[in-house]
Amino acid sequence: MLTDLISLPGGSFTMGSDRHYPEERPAHRRAVEPFAVERHPVTTAQFAAFVEDTGYVTVAEESIDPADFPRADPAELVPGSLVFTPTDGPVDLRDWQQWWRWQPGASWRDPGGGVPVDERADHPVVHIAYRDAAAYADWARRRLPTEAEWEYAARGGAAGLDFAWGDELRPDGLDMANTWKGRFPYDNQGWGSTSPVGTYPPNGFGLVDMIGNVWERCVDVYVPRHVVPGTPAVEADGRPDLLAPTTSPRVMRVTKGGSHICAPEYCRRYRPAARSAQSDDSATSHLGFRCVI
Repeated sequence: MLTDLISLPGGSFTMGSDRHYPEERPAHRRAVEPFAVERHPVTTAQFAAFVEDTGYVTVAEESIDPADFPRADPAELVPGSLVFTPTDGPVDLRDWQQWWRWQPGASWRDPGGGVPVDERADHPVVHIAYRDAAAYADWARRRLPTEAEWEYAARGGAAGLDFAWGDELRPDGLDMANTWKGRFPYDNQGWGSTSPVGTYPPNGFGLVDMIGNVWERCVDVYVPRHVVPGTPAVEADGRPDLLAPTTSPRVMRVTKGGSHICAPEYCRRYRPAARSAQSDDSATSHLGFRCVI
């Protein structure tokens, strides 16, 4: 069964932020047309239904062409994906390779992270490359959101707030989203992995998990600052368009919302305005999606 849709009226809102990371700038007015968005990210069970119906094979499950990695040992070029792995203690937070490892065989079917896939039916599906998300959306007769649509939905109708629920990450000590709670990347006093969709309160539009749990894919090609309507466009990957009609691994697209490994001392991207870049072929244990129409 597909996720139920929540219709949003569209309108004008302040997109981005001038108070946090440089790539969120400039804050500016942006308009979106009415649209409908899935109440929660696509779950493992829903993606399994898509695969059963179509026989689809995800990027993480595909064989790797040795010609693409001429210096690598062919014996090591096996299907797999990146899995977050907590460290034993404090590490240099400038080196992401301290807590990410390549796991042969990791995919949506075997996501790693300590929670068996048979216990993840109602968790967001992970290890999803852009092509995988687009294929599901096409099967569901839906589409992936633009960054503006996603951010408008994530704000839940609130304006001028760092978070959709206010200006504090944990108001009155309450956890509002599945983000890192403790010392990163070795002491997580929260879930430590994905959580079932809807574990945390909905935003003002009734949408859940717009913040935390998993990063969510958008169609926009990533550029290092917002392109404000009415100003000269910034070219992305050699093209002036922001919705490049390609799934080339070299293309970097916007992801939004942060994930369960976003931590105050490392990644404060658990906010509607926050944004990050992921290549089209990236498939990790904290990367998922939701659809719109």
